[in-house]
Amino acid sequence: MEEGKMGNVATARAVLAILQWWGFNVTVIIMNKWIFQKLEFKFPLTVSCVHFICSSIGAYIAIKVLKIKPLIEVAAEDRWKRIFPMSFVFCMNIVLGNVSLRYIPVSFMQTIKSFTPATTVILQWLVWRKYFEWRIWASLVPIVGGILLTSVTELSFNMFGFCAAMVGCLATSTKTILAESLLHGYKFDSINTVYYMAPFATMILSIPAIVLEGSGVINWLYTYDSTVPALIIIITSGVLAFCLNFSIFYVIHSTTAVTFNVAGNLKVAVAVLISWMIFRNPISAMNAVGCGITLVGCTFYGYVRHLISQQASSPSPRTPRSRLEMLPLVGEKQEN
Repeated sequence: MEEGKMGNVATARAVLAILQWWGFNVTVIIMNKWIFQKLEFKFPLTVSCVHFICSSIGAYIAIKVLKIKPLIEVAAEDRWKRIFPMSFVFCMNIVLGNVSLRYIPVSFMQTIKSFTPATTVILQWLVWRKYFEWRIWASLVPIVGGILLTSVTELSFNMFGFCAAMVGCLATSTKTILAESLLHGYKFDSINTVYYMAPFATMILSIPAIVLEGSGVINWLYTYDSTVPALIIIITSGVLAFCLNFSIFYVIHSTTAVTFNVAGNLKVAVAVLISWMIFRNPISAMNAVGCGITLVGCTFYGYVRHLISQQASSPSPRTPRSRLEMLPLVGEKQEN
């Protein structure tokens, strides 16, 4: 009886974790698109900078004031040698996501982001010469095919936004791969990761944002009719971006790897549906099919990766150690 109650509590906790993760993720994406499209605040670097500042403050409060998580101490030398390069790639990932949102619909951007598993595997194979068995490569076929079909049939296609989203996938993959080597020895959780990376990202991005968008932001402040409500929305999006990272930490610790993968792909579907209901961007039938194929491919990839990880943890006596699957790192621990 007690075991049944514990199981129900665990299930309820997992469902709650997934729902709040979906809520924060979809809200941040929709708010960012609203900022660029409805508020006419067409400054993705500045929006990203606001997000990093809010995340820096939020992580400091969570660790230093509320003491939700203990601070993981990092030597000053390691901060520059290890965390700064990660912060640069982290910064590029967020900025490119916001840039793509300015030029292409949320549905298209979210579908392209689902290409990340493929870019991660390809980068590890080309640059790090890692071996992957045929099941991993086979699971990438529907992802690549779905992305191609979606891109060809996208009615609101914009080459600059498409390229920004694709390079953003590469940045996400690079960040995830670098984490294995640069953060070796440090068991970072999401809050500590944001605590160290967000200030560096703010420092990296602030000068380009001022130089490239400063005059445009000042002009917008003088010409936009409802400045105060608009600024509240922009700052709120930054606060919610920090909450999103915290919710990811919660959902990872409340669900299994397979559940996390499936929930992540369903989250994309939810974001696509809600964005279409709000912005009414045209979506053709073939475009929807391409998006569906991509999400199914991502779910299949996660399932295959889970099976291989179980096999690797308890190898058969007939399985040579040298041929064990080297799993790609696709831990989406920071999003915007």
